[in-house]
Amino acid sequence: MEEQNSGQPTGSQQDNQWQQDVINRLVFASLNEQRRTRRWNIFFKSLMFSYLFLLVLMVYLPDQGEGVKKTGRHTALVEINGVIADNTEANADDIISSLRAAFKNKDTAGVIIRINSPGGSPVQAGYINDEIKRLRDKYPKIKLYAVVTDICASGGYYIAAAADEIFADKASIIGSIGVVMSSFGFVDSMQKLGIERRLYTAGESKGLLDPFTPEKKAEVTHIKQMLNTIHRQFIDVVKEGRGQRLKDDKRLFTGLVWTGEESVELGLVDGLGSSSYVAREVIEAENIVNYTPKQSFYERFAERLGTAMANTLAQIIDVKQLLLR
Repeated sequence: MEEQNSGQPTGSQQDNQWQQDVINRLVFASLNEQRRTRRWNIFFKSLMFSYLFLLVLMVYLPDQGEGVKKTGRHTALVEINGVIADNTEANADDIISSLRAAFKNKDTAGVIIRINSPGGSPVQAGYINDEIKRLRDKYPKIKLYAVVTDICASGGYYIAAAADEIFADKASIIGSIGVVMSSFGFVDSMQKLGIERRLYTAGESKGLLDPFTPEKKAEVTHIKQMLNTIHRQFIDVVKEGRGQRLKDDKRLFTGLVWTGEESVELGLVDGLGSSSYVAREVIEAENIVNYTPKQSFYERFAERLGTAMANTLAQIIDVKQLLLR
């Protein structure tokens, strides 16, 4: 009987071994949890330290986006990039402020508006056009040139038309002298799906161009008249700015676009050339100073911090989920 049990643990031994295994597992689990807690504490402390460091940096680091450094005789550059609208980089307030600063500087030999825009708000473009004409009258000795890079269409050309001369690359896209307003119609789709539109208005035309209700001829006529009025304003601005340089071509105001090379032939553009070419050969002031408003350090920091915080939070959630698996 003793030989039979010599190689096997007794019941008491098995209980002791089981208890020891449980204790070992609990100890290791506790240690692992302590390690995780320590890592998270270090991570959050580092994150907080970095955040405080950046805040201190914001307070004591000088703003790198303020003003234009004083320089000698130069060509002033103002850039119009992207869609022209109130809440974009190419908004009238910023562009006008830059133009005023450029004209006001006694060392400015000439001004270049470098445009790369598909257009946008006719109101914002109109503000800039009006201000350019006012500044040209106030500072008659300073010429303003529009230089097109990739595209100068619609509202972009509305602005360019106020310049003394317009230059472009041979492959630039110019024109789109027209007005557009678009929408959708889902009436048939709603009927097929059995969806009922419930629209409550005070005012007969308050639901103007609602995509879920049938078009009304009177409203469509009203919209077209409004677009034609804005189109006529656009045409008048272009004719006033370009004068006799425009060729007698019926296609000019149809909304079509042309290359820079074709635009020279049509009178939409005066010549081919870049900003450096105009500064060097036309204005004869090769030194270019950029007056375009740039984001300040604080604005750039706030924007990047917001993105960084969002990415960090997403990573924290992913890491935590991974550790808890």
